[in-house]
Amino acid sequence: MLTGLSIRDVVLIEALDLGFGPGLGVLTGETGAGKSILLDALGLALGVRADSSLVRQGAGQAAVTATFEPPAGVAQLLADSGIEVEPGEALIVRRTVRADGGSRAFVNDQPVSATLLRELGSALVEVHGQHDDRGLLNARGHRALLDMFGKLDTVSVASAHDDWRRAEAALAEARDQLETAARDREWLEHAVAELTAAAPEPGEEDALAEARANMQRGARLSDDLAALDQHLQGSAGALSNLRQAARRLDRLGSEHPLLAEALSALDRAVIEASEAEDRIERAKEALAHDPARLEEIEARLFDLRALARKYRVSVDDLPALASELGGRLHTIEAGGEGIAALERTAENARKAYAEAAAALSAARSAAAARLDEAVAGELAPLKLDAARFRTSVEALPEDQWSAAGRDRVEFLISTNPGAPFGALAKIASGGELSRFILALKVALAEEGGAATMIFDEIDRGVGGAVASAIGERLARLAERAQLLVVTHSPQVAARGANQWLIAKSHDGLVTRTGVRALDEEERREEIARMLSGATVTDEARAQAGKLLEAA
Repeated sequence: MLTGLSIRDVVLIEALDLGFGPGLGVLTGETGAGKSILLDALGLALGVRADSSLVRQGAGQAAVTATFEPPAGVAQLLADSGIEVEPGEALIVRRTVRADGGSRAFVNDQPVSATLLRELGSALVEVHGQHDDRGLLNARGHRALLDMFGKLDTVSVASAHDDWRRAEAALAEARDQLETAARDREWLEHAVAELTAAAPEPGEEDALAEARANMQRGARLSDDLAALDQHLQGSAGALSNLRQAARRLDRLGSEHPLLAEALSALDRAVIEASEAEDRIERAKEALAHDPARLEEIEARLFDLRALARKYRVSVDDLPALASELGGRLHTIEAGGEGIAALERTAENARKAYAEAAAALSAARSAAAARLDEAVAGELAPLKLDAARFRTSVEALPEDQWSAAGRDRVEFLISTNPGAPFGALAKIASGGELSRFILALKVALAEEGGAATMIFDEIDRGVGGAVASAIGERLARLAERAQLLVVTHSPQVAARGANQWLIAKSHDGLVTRTGVRALDEEERREEIARMLSGATVTDEARAQAGKLLEAA
């Protein structure tokens, strides 16, 4: 709900601060007093395109601040943009436009984009006038309005649509993969056969490289190792001599303590020399130079590294590549069955969506008939008894089916007997259009409407009983939402819970537009002026009093 509006330096408005309450508020004044300026100023705060012509002559910039009690849903919209609004906190929207054309927008003192401001403005205030191309005149919103009017369940259709699209996406992906794999089948068969024949193993390259390096070292050290055999082994070798010396000392050890100690040391030397001999033998085995085996190892390394270069992977990755390519080949061979299963899943999902969408279409057609009847009941009192209203529910081609169903919904009217139906904005004249909008709003019982609605001169060109009917319906709507109405009709003005007078003033140099709230006596005088014109008569005052009492 709009609770406050502050305007600075907008066209003829120098400074203006207004407060608003719930219910029906009416704004009246003589033609040319500046009612459109007030709406233009509010529109600026709601995201309408900034125009430097709005800046009052001589001022550097115009500024408009609108304060709201935010309705449900707005908090999430702002939170998605990083603006937090605490429960019960006022929402303050401020817009400035400079004389050179630049503009800025703020929500609770945080800068926001013009796009977010327009989206926020649409959620906060609905403006209905003779040139309004949004709201009820925009066919893109008619389907949602019909669904809300009929209290229709659209969630199941949206869920079924998501399931269908996911199944179709999985099928398309599988077909793409199968098609790609099929194009490469000959290459895959060759690659898999080649890799299978090679049978690479993880870590094989390192093992082969180490074995080759050992053989190469063995070939280089063979002479030294042979010399070690001569020094250690054989009857003349060092180890044999140590053992002979140990046996001789063993016979002499009891003759003197030093000889016993010498024997112990010699025994240790024999043990150490034996261990050295064992290690040398093991090293000779590890470094054994087998030319045939070395040739085999080098050939295997060459083959593996050639395969790795061919397939642009490391040698260690060859086993994983063999497994991957084998899987792709298997996909081709078993792909037909998988595709068939996915096709069945997608077709079943399509059928489930089609059934849910068909049920929704039937419910929409039934809701459309009820809406047509409700609107028809509102037309005659609004002097639109020759007009007809129809909610068109048209089936869309399958390529346009969506999460919202398979229907195109549009509100159509025919203003004269025998005339074809057409879109609201194209068929109705200005006054008819405003009254059609009012009839629709009443019939829709404010389903999906903003918390604040503004009707701009909805009563233009009518009077008497029609104006009374308009006032009665506006008052009825105001029981569910805040309404602000710019009006020239005394019957409508009398219905207001609050009334503001818009008037121009002159000081000889500057013309200004001002707005002030009227008390009961001032309201009676203003409504009397609206009844009688320039000269307010006692009869007009009496009639104004009756209108106020009747309201």
